[in-house]
Amino acid sequence: MLTVSIIASAVLTIIVLILSLITIQKGYGYKHTVDPPASGADDERANESEQQD
Repeated sequence: MLTVSIIASAVLTIIVLILSLITIQKGYGYKHTVDPPASGADDERANESEQQD
């Protein structure tokens, strides 16, 4: 019974490790993008609030 538990634990650990590596690999493969800047009116309001600080 103890041997079966050890083998099952090892198999589950290996499965979780493989799934974690696949997830990390997909994350690095994702193409990250940045949204374009907002319109000029939003920029003016942001500049005004920065100057008041």
